[in-house]
Amino acid sequence: MSAKQRVVVGLSGGVDSAVSAHLLKQQGHEVIGIFMKNWEDDDDSEFCSSRQDWLDAASVADVVGIDIEHVNFATEYKDRVFAEFLREYQAGRTPNPDILCNAEIKFKAFLDHAVRLGAEKIATGHYARVRHNTATGLHELLKGLDPLKDQSYFLHRLNQAQLSKTLFPVGELPKTEVRRIAAEIGLPNAKKKDSTGICFIGERPFRDFLNRYIAKAPGPIKDANGRTIGEHVGLSFYTLGQRQGLGIGGIKAKGAQKGGHEHEPWFVARKDLEKNTLWVVQGHDHPWLLSAALTAQDLSWVAGAAPEASAIAAKTRYRQADALCSLNTTASGITLRFDEAQWAVTPGQSAVLYDGAVCLGGGIITSEAATAGDIV
Repeated sequence: MSAKQRVVVGLSGGVDSAVSAHLLKQQGHEVIGIFMKNWEDDDDSEFCSSRQDWLDAASVADVVGIDIEHVNFATEYKDRVFAEFLREYQAGRTPNPDILCNAEIKFKAFLDHAVRLGAEKIATGHYARVRHNTATGLHELLKGLDPLKDQSYFLHRLNQAQLSKTLFPVGELPKTEVRRIAAEIGLPNAKKKDSTGICFIGERPFRDFLNRYIAKAPGPIKDANGRTIGEHVGLSFYTLGQRQGLGIGGIKAKGAQKGGHEHEPWFVARKDLEKNTLWVVQGHDHPWLLSAALTAQDLSWVAGAAPEASAIAAKTRYRQADALCSLNTTASGITLRFDEAQWAVTPGQSAVLYDGAVCLGGGIITSEAATAGDIV
């Protein structure tokens, strides 16, 4: 992008968006900052950092030398993201609200607002890249060059119209270089810790937060042999692969011998909504935790259409290495079959497909097939 344009940057208060604004200003663009307030139920809470984030974003705008506007998208967020988040949890699934937030707020509500301000492009601090493929005329979503920070997984629902308007200035840089630039130009948040977790939950205990919105419905915890070994507080409060907070750490597996696997940790392996039963297994590599295939629906393809059935790669969770698989489209969605079984494939999470560095899109996991074993 050589022509000088009006670019509206989403300034979160973090270092990545701050350096993005600086880089665009250095390139000669007319840069305007927008701080998005997406959650306001806990403004006075120790867990909600939005007030401090706004102060940091305003300080960044001052150092970079750009105007900044505070925009409240809390209503849109509650209607489009949080309501869906609760529906999914109540249905026993584990959603990823950051993906929905990107599709519905940061690249829809925010983009619409930026266009009203006369923006030709928007920019965020995500570690990803956009490439215009001249052969196909399509915009491609690429992984960020820093493999430890790549965020294309969270952006896979972006479409051609959104990508055509989007810049990711730090997508070409490693995080260490972003930190170095921030320190070099004297940004006040140069050493600010990266945010983690879901934005509206912050650092608070997840179960405490969910308690406000979802009623507890206790039921039995059973092991792979069908023994009842504890009681859960409600299936909505657990996710597949979960190890902490089960309250059954001291229970031995049936037939465990001294020196055997009685001390191996327990993991959530199944949730039976009909019987309100939580099934757990011992050992990270128990067959119930390994899935050879999955189905996904609610599909979104970057190119606007599904890729051809072929051998590609997929992630079933962020921070996971790309896993080789075959893709088959069905009337209701897609089926992925993996070369190697995947761990704790979780309904409600996203299966995101890749062709090398190119993110193709994906869908919401609806079911998975274990490599072995069935519920008793």
